[in-house]
Amino acid sequence: MVEKVEYFGLPNCQKLSNGTVEAVVTTDVGPRIIRYGFPGEDNILGEHPDASVETDLGVWKPYGGHRLWTAPEAIPRSYVPDTEPVACEVLGELAVCLTQPVEAETGIEKQMTVTLDAEGTGVTVVHRITNTGLWGIEVAPWALSIMNGGGFVIIPQEPYRSHDEYLLPARPMVLWHYTDLSDPRFTIGKRYLRLRTDAATEEPQKVGLADKQGWAAYFRQGTLFIKQFPYEDGVTYPDGGCNCETYTSAAFVELETVGPMHDLQPGEAAEHVEQWNLFRGVDAGEDEDALDAALQPLLAKIRG
Repeated sequence: MVEKVEYFGLPNCQKLSNGTVEAVVTTDVGPRIIRYGFPGEDNILGEHPDASVETDLGVWKPYGGHRLWTAPEAIPRSYVPDTEPVACEVLGELAVCLTQPVEAETGIEKQMTVTLDAEGTGVTVVHRITNTGLWGIEVAPWALSIMNGGGFVIIPQEPYRSHDEYLLPARPMVLWHYTDLSDPRFTIGKRYLRLRTDAATEEPQKVGLADKQGWAAYFRQGTLFIKQFPYEDGVTYPDGGCNCETYTSAAFVELETVGPMHDLQPGEAAEHVEQWNLFRGVDAGEDEDALDAALQPLLAKIRG
């Protein structure tokens, strides 16, 4: 069902629950999914009520949870404050559509449709950006999940192929000026790239990839969050070809996915879809073999 609740100090949130899992969206600010978790248990999404960024357009607050931006990142365009109420349309027993007022500074309308599966933990999030301006813009829909700190992001490597078998590169991996792959928060293995949080280390780290496997995950204290998303051959992705990125600083961590770049003419829109699942009681083990043994049955389950 969908019911109005107070959460995160916001009185007009809407909670979607099927008895197994719940998702809470904000309507006083946003659009945001501020909570995703098992009833009575920890929120897998992070909550940062006191964080803020000063820009020429005002104070932008990350709040936490899951949000919709446009790529590539730029200040102040990316940081247009989203502190005003959003329209919320209940679409059925387990779905809502959140529409932000058009950003006066950019002419972009942001919309998220959140649908909870009738059974299990599945959530579908449709991200939609519309150009309401007077001229075309080059943008990509960008879905950012702030995760609850104390865990690690998991991004799959491309399947191993020997030098004798295949000579061409597998995919781009993109680094920022501040990226340091020698940082011990990174673990780069044959099957997975991992980035863990460290509350004592403020120095930020970020990496982006062309994730052709179509999924990425976050593991924290026995709970595993998996998001699935598309990769399209032959299209242009922002940030040097990335459709998946991760960023951390101290306990703050984001698991991000990005759609292709679009030349949106006035009135045109672009969509980007994520599929979420949540698992409890997962033993990730101490090495990549154990992690792989834990992941593969769960990936097979959600892929059907």
